Amino acid sequence: MKPMSEHALSEGDHAPEIALNDDKAQPFQLSALKGKSVVLYFYPKADTPGCTKEACEFRDATEKFHAGNAVIVGISPDASGLQSDFKNKFDLPFTLLADTEHKTAEDYGVWEPMTWQGNTFMAAARTTFLIDKDGIIRKIFRKVKPEGHAAEVYQALQEIT
Repeated sequence: MKPMSEHALSEGDHAPEIALNDDKAQPFQLSALKGKSVVLYFYPKADTPGCTKEACEFRDATEKFHAGNAVIVGISPDASGLQSDFKNKFDLPFTLLADTEHKTAEDYGVWEPMTWQGNTFMAAARTTFLIDKDGIIRKIFRKVKPEGHAAEVYQALQEIT
């Protein structure tokens, strides 16, 4: 298994472009969001307990983020159809991206070995990037605990805007 990129991104770096399909199987490009702050959060797998907790906390805080001129974008290796099911099941009002080839997770340095129930496999590490309106990474949250994370990100957004 290939370890996390030795060239992991840092705060102050320009956010790499993202060109993936969204939960509606439509093309998405990060650069289209220039002028807005972006909460880009990576999660390992749709509709699992931790990922659901994190997504629902972001869902419940969406209006506050929008009031701060920020958009929320979730990304995992799940296919568009699974992302759509997850979004519909929990009424998530933000875009979910399908990184099925995990290229974006690799570009952002979050494709890492994980162990669950004694099995080791590669997955997107739970990581959030707060990207400013000019496409610069202003804050990186690594090894995120889902509980309370949306509030933590919102506080950081207040500090950079």
